[in-house]
Amino acid sequence: MQNKGYPADWLYQLKQRNDIVSIIGRYVHLEKKGGRFWGCCPFHNEKTPSFTVSGDEGFFYCFGCKESGDVISFVMKYESCDFAEAVKILAKNANMEIPEFTGEKEIVEKKHKKERILKLLDATYKHYQENLYLPVAKPAQDYIKTRGFTRQELNDFKMGYSINWTELLDYLKDQGFTYQEMVDAGVAQKKDDHYYDVMAGRLVFPIFNSFNECIGFSARVLGQSDFAKYKNTAETLVFQKGRVVFAINLVKALKQKGGLDKIIIVEGQIDVIAMHRAGFKSTVACMGTALTKENAHELKKLSNNVVLCFDGDSAGVKATLRSIDILKDEGFNVTIVSLPDKHDPDEILKEYGKEYLENLIDNALPITDYLIKYEQSNFNLDKPDERGKFAVQALRHIAKLKSDSEEEPYLDKLRDLTGIPIDVLRRDISKIKGEKANTKSDKNITDSVLISRENGNIKAIKFILSSLIYNKDFVNKKIDYKKLLPRFSEVIEKAEEHLPITSYFDYFDVENMPILKDCININFAEYEENGKRYFDECLWLLANQELINRQQELTEKYKQCEDNAQRMEIMQELSNVSKSLREKKLEDFYVR
Repeated sequence: MQNKGYPADWLYQLKQRNDIVSIIGRYVHLEKKGGRFWGCCPFHNEKTPSFTVSGDEGFFYCFGCKESGDVISFVMKYESCDFAEAVKILAKNANMEIPEFTGEKEIVEKKHKKERILKLLDATYKHYQENLYLPVAKPAQDYIKTRGFTRQELNDFKMGYSINWTELLDYLKDQGFTYQEMVDAGVAQKKDDHYYDVMAGRLVFPIFNSFNECIGFSARVLGQSDFAKYKNTAETLVFQKGRVVFAINLVKALKQKGGLDKIIIVEGQIDVIAMHRAGFKSTVACMGTALTKENAHELKKLSNNVVLCFDGDSAGVKATLRSIDILKDEGFNVTIVSLPDKHDPDEILKEYGKEYLENLIDNALPITDYLIKYEQSNFNLDKPDERGKFAVQALRHIAKLKSDSEEEPYLDKLRDLTGIPIDVLRRDISKIKGEKANTKSDKNITDSVLISRENGNIKAIKFILSSLIYNKDFVNKKIDYKKLLPRFSEVIEKAEEHLPITSYFDYFDVENMPILKDCININFAEYEENGKRYFDECLWLLANQELINRQQELTEKYKQCEDNAQRMEIMQELSNVSKSLREKKLEDFYVR
């Protein structure tokens, strides 16, 4: 049987040879408690472990954020990749050959297109690299000398050169790629019936994902030009600007060697290269200064600690302020470097040296300190009215701290800066907290109206399906469960085959089937003493509802029927249904 484009038995073997505890243990520290392994969830910020892994059943579940799945699902979520990519990673780990992909036509075509794009981009960046050492690449070579790039840096970052408008395209044609594939990969565009290299005449920086696959390019113009200084690959199937982190492949490799305690985020590729040269090997950059939630999610997989080191100009400050909440929401420990006015990290290193920048990074400010310093720069504290306004803004930041112990040093600091008595500051911060609490309370009231209770029938359905899925001894074998629960006939069919729990994630889109997801993650320990009695009660609850529905249908049918013989048949059927309801009989749902 084929499943998600792969044979079901092969997927089962893939999971058997990729022990879920071992795989997840590479990413998350797990400790065994009882029959399961526990750790802090990698998918949301928490300090108390609520993330559990079942080695026997082959799935994980977080009691906090409700994420769950099998080992393939975990790799997909953690590595932000699709099903086929996760399979590829696990197959490589288990040294298994991947069978031919035979999924739905649209999926197969998309997978093939993606593979062709990655192959084309791989050929492109390697060709650009070769171009860099040709005599015709003198403009790029001169720029490299002015920047002081070493041969090692050229190799580490795979820098290259685009000679002209057509040279690359001719090369790719010779390699068997079509113009349309070049456009799909973002290396070519069409104008006036002619295709051209979009990076023509530029120094090229390949951009790699965390799997070390080239997904696009950023290129710098050389010399004076009317064109933009930097140009990035347009959005493609493999390149989405908001998800791209420059040098994430190098930082991931650093972590795998055990040498990563924090990530430093700067603004651009040149700064990244300069930082790596100076020994700050954990430095990355986003595409532009706009850090996104997707960027933060990617980086969280590598470290909990981030240092923001954006340029010392107004744009850098704005980028820092935008990034703070995004990083906080992702659960990072954030510190911030304030660079001298209008300096970037590359300039700092050239002008002041490594030790100077290292000192700035070592003394980077926690978020609240940075925000107070930023607010202070916007006011003249020599003026009483501005001192008051500054105090209010600073208190709003202090009020976001989680405890009085965290607040107290900042209140002392604010008193020293403004001369405002500490008791006045405490009253003001209490007012600010009160405003926030009222806002939250209003929201909670609204939410409570929108969230409806789970009714008894749904609970009964879940327990019966769970019992079937886990093949519990107390399941009544006489019942035709597909007749009782026709909406879940496919799940019941697999349960009757005694399908391994981990295989449900292959046959069904569990993530988007809340009831099935809850069934898989049920805790039967809660029903250890009375499982059979509860199962029987759930069974009758559903059967009773079905019989009542049938009774109502027959009653309506009787009212509308004018044929006496048919009315007699309906009356007999009504009598049987009424007897089943009265005596709590389940024969109507027996397997025939």
